[in-house]
Amino acid sequence: MHIKLCKYALIALLTTTLSINLDLPKLNFLLNFNSVASAQTPDPRKAQADELLQQGRQQFQISQIEAALKSWKQALVIYREIKDLKGEGKALGNLGVAYQTLGDYVKAIEYQQQHLVIAREIKDSKGEGQSLGNLGNVYYSLGEYAKAIDYQQQSLAIIREIKDRLGEEQLLGNLGLAYWAWGEYAKAIDYQQQSLEIAREIKDRLGEGQSLGNLGLAYDSLGDYPKAIDYQQQSLKIKKEIQDRLGESHAQGNLGNAYQSLGDHAKAIYHQQQRLKIARDIKDREGEGAALGNLGNVYYSLGDYAKAIGYHQQSLEIARAIKDRLGEGNALGNLGLAYQSLGDYPKAIESQQQHLAIAREIKDRLGEGLGLNNLGLTLYKFGNLADAEKTLYEGIQVYESLRDKRLPDLNKVSIFETQRNIYNTLQQVLIAQNKTDAALEISERGRARAFVELLSSRLNKDNSQTKSLEAPTISEMKQIAKQHNSTLVQYSIIYDDFKVEGKQQHKESELLIWVIKPNGEVTFHRQDLKPLWQKQNTSLANLVDSILGTGTSFWKKPLQQIHEILIQPIAQELPKDPNAHVIFIPQESLFFVPFPALKDADNKYLIEKHTILTAPSIQVLDLTHKQRLQTRNASNQNAVVVGNPIMPRVAYKPDDKPEQLEALPHTEIEAKEIARLLNTKAIIGKDATKNQILKLLPKALIIHLATHGWADDTRGLGSWIALAPNPKNQQETGNGLLTAEEILDLKLQAELFVISACQTGRGRITGDGVIGLSRSIISAGVSSVLVSLWVIPDEDSQLLMREFYQHLQKNPDKAQALRQAMLTRIKENSLPVNWAAFTLIGEA
Repeated sequence: MHIKLCKYALIALLTTTLSINLDLPKLNFLLNFNSVASAQTPDPRKAQADELLQQGRQQFQISQIEAALKSWKQALVIYREIKDLKGEGKALGNLGVAYQTLGDYVKAIEYQQQHLVIAREIKDSKGEGQSLGNLGNVYYSLGEYAKAIDYQQQSLAIIREIKDRLGEEQLLGNLGLAYWAWGEYAKAIDYQQQSLEIAREIKDRLGEGQSLGNLGLAYDSLGDYPKAIDYQQQSLKIKKEIQDRLGESHAQGNLGNAYQSLGDHAKAIYHQQQRLKIARDIKDREGEGAALGNLGNVYYSLGDYAKAIGYHQQSLEIARAIKDRLGEGNALGNLGLAYQSLGDYPKAIESQQQHLAIAREIKDRLGEGLGLNNLGLTLYKFGNLADAEKTLYEGIQVYESLRDKRLPDLNKVSIFETQRNIYNTLQQVLIAQNKTDAALEISERGRARAFVELLSSRLNKDNSQTKSLEAPTISEMKQIAKQHNSTLVQYSIIYDDFKVEGKQQHKESELLIWVIKPNGEVTFHRQDLKPLWQKQNTSLANLVDSILGTGTSFWKKPLQQIHEILIQPIAQELPKDPNAHVIFIPQESLFFVPFPALKDADNKYLIEKHTILTAPSIQVLDLTHKQRLQTRNASNQNAVVVGNPIMPRVAYKPDDKPEQLEALPHTEIEAKEIARLLNTKAIIGKDATKNQILKLLPKALIIHLATHGWADDTRGLGSWIALAPNPKNQQETGNGLLTAEEILDLKLQAELFVISACQTGRGRITGDGVIGLSRSIISAGVSSVLVSLWVIPDEDSQLLMREFYQHLQKNPDKAQALRQAMLTRIKENSLPVNWAAFTLIGEA
């Protein structure tokens, strides 16, 4: 019979500044333990060899690798003496597995190749498949993932041919891990899910637990930590039930890493200590080193650098003793970060250079990117700007090479979240050398990359040629400003590590601002953000939150303070003509700034001086322009206007009791007024069902939905617009909600999509922009989106929208129509809460 066992290696996963040893299972070993049948008279020596083979299995299971080696070598001698080729092949294959476990990859390959030769000679298909799979495992351990995948695919073909379901399950899991290590997370998840399906089908509980854990690793790498924790907890439960101590320790370590990523240090320490205890109990040296390294990382995060260094040095000692090159590199990288935090830059640089050398030697591409990131940061802190710049550019190239263009959009977003700080550091290095144009290029290169790929793929779906997705150069950005005849304002929030109350904390450091004028002139400004948290116990993000989360009586001060930070430094660079477009390219919390309502020292709103739009990035702005050129050629002429649909029942969270949304009578009036202006009929009440509206949206030139909306700040794509429930499932919770996820799959050609509802411009903030309704609508093919940032009174929304469409009838410039509507409300002494929530994204 074929027994699946699992040993553990170390792999480094760096967050923004921290190298984390992530407990990763090596691929499943395919071992031979069954007796070899013989048609001749049984030889007592053969029975002895078979017994030694079985004994080695038991020793291997409890991590007594040296003892297993001795048993299998004795069995090999006997099989050779009695000329039992099949038995000899089994012993050779198992010896190869044992040497791989000890990190002696040269001997491991030698033994597996000898097994392969014998298996082919005696036409032992199962043995051939096992030896091929195990060769793949060794090359995986060496970081040669292409070779690993090739051997494993050959093995999988044979194992499927002989209908070995357990072997198939193991190999699918191995392939999943190889693709995971290669950075192809979509394939990794697909193979692990196939492996999990077979494990459940054949009731292989050990395999089921392992597949669940491996899925957890894949989602951890994508930055989806809640999903990673869920899979690891399922895995841990099974491993405890079947008393798989080695597997249990592995799941504990991975849970600890996921909790650390979420900032829950107490849970992280608890799980790593559980991992360490089990590893020592079962004498798993590799697992012991992993747990020590991970504990070092948690104490690093807590600011206890002496303790962190102690743990990392113990981890390094073990890695060197067992010849674990990957673990050695990780421990060195971790030590480098701890020394950096203590200000010992020469020691930090030496450790990080050693880590980088090992990562390159074993072809660990992820480790190479992370090593370059950390080395570049240390060189910058040490004042070696030229080397820091070169190192960080190399790191970005490695990171970008690891992004799989075939991944689903949200997986790309998650990967970018784990990589974004290298762009931050490189901007600092370039600014320190007064290379402001190059810093702008890196600022643009470090935002909305997944969004750009999504838009580009949809724009060019009929084009067989691969379009370049390179971030725009400074000259191309100037051209985009000229093409839009607009002044572009790009913000970049720079973070740095500061010692606060004895602990390293990641805080806002400064705001970089570039202004690109239509004539090609580019100016650069910077604002110091440190006084906000040093003297005022706040931050730029907190100031924005204070607008969204407080009553209007408290708005004046934050609106003026945000104006001082964002607008005052560049006020002289902005156009004097109030009709000229200013397009703001925000970042992070700045996406939620109500730019029209920002107030200067003279109490003037920004919208009184300028015509305002926003965009997630300069390149996205260019792509929405191309979308508009495509829709201009479409035959669409009609408008879809919806108001006050029969409201659905909603549960905001899975455990919430469903509630009926309130009717919005003023949105019915709004819809009828707008429909009259657009020469169409408003769809209201029970007629505005989700099914009916979905049929109409692809043919519409203008879409206006006046109803309830909700922003999902956790997942983003769960954000929704309320429509009437479909009649067949009238009482079903959520029936009638049009989600951002569903909109993403639509094919729209509208020039304008207005969601006259509350908080429709919000969602989950990422380095790729706001994941929510607006991003989905633009991705679906719409060039201009009008959404809101907060809850707006029903009647005030109606008044603003009526004004907007009246002005749009006279002037097709959407940004100017919105400005005129807001100015009308200001003249009527309306407060910003009633009109400033709306923001126009994309084309004017």
